[in-house]
Amino acid sequence: MTANPPRRKTGGRQAQITVEDIEREGLRLGLPNLTVNGVATALGVSPTALYRHVDGKLGLEALVGEAVLRDLQIVDNPIDGIKAHLLSFAQQIHDFVLGHPGLAVYMQGLFPRGAAGVRLQREAVEALGRRGYGPGAALMLSGSVAALAINLSAAEERHRPYFEGSHRRELEKVYELLAGDDVLGGAQTELPEISGEAYFRMVMTACIRGLVTAAAPGRPVDDILTELGFEESRH
Repeated sequence: MTANPPRRKTGGRQAQITVEDIEREGLRLGLPNLTVNGVATALGVSPTALYRHVDGKLGLEALVGEAVLRDLQIVDNPIDGIKAHLLSFAQQIHDFVLGHPGLAVYMQGLFPRGAAGVRLQREAVEALGRRGYGPGAALMLSGSVAALAINLSAAEERHRPYFEGSHRRELEKVYELLAGDDVLGGAQTELPEISGEAYFRMVMTACIRGLVTAAAPGRPVDDILTELGFEESRH
């Protein structure tokens, strides 16, 4: 299968492009390299041609980001209890995000920004609803777990070059710096080397245990928020 050729200007007129053309080339470039000029060049048109279909860089990011998220399908095992379900939910987000560079940063911004994001949130709420949670508590619980999973995944994505070779020497310098400190050097020797994957599961497990302890099924949202330390501002 050959790639679709870029559209060129013909007869002094701007070639016609579609939203599907923009989405295709945006996906090919990838979220980390996504620019209006880059997509326009790939399509053989001017940036102005893209502005007829997308609202600048943010609109382009939303178009491509939602196209990526359409492929994220969270599998809900009905036999999982709430803790197992939320850990699986977080793990699936983590794996998908790390498999799609730039998606974590997209999801850390405004979310949801389109139909794919809305679907993911609705399905997360419905999954918790099947486990006894009302919509508000389900949205708070699933949103908190998803936000932490996305943020941890984004950090792991940034750290990968230091652990996978290209910047390994910089990581070794950090270890040497810690080893030279009277307190931190001793503390470092007590800890095993923990992979990014293991660290993710450890932090998510701790977070989920705390959230579920506060947010038992059927408990009023106000009581859950108070238990978690929320204080509503009073004017």
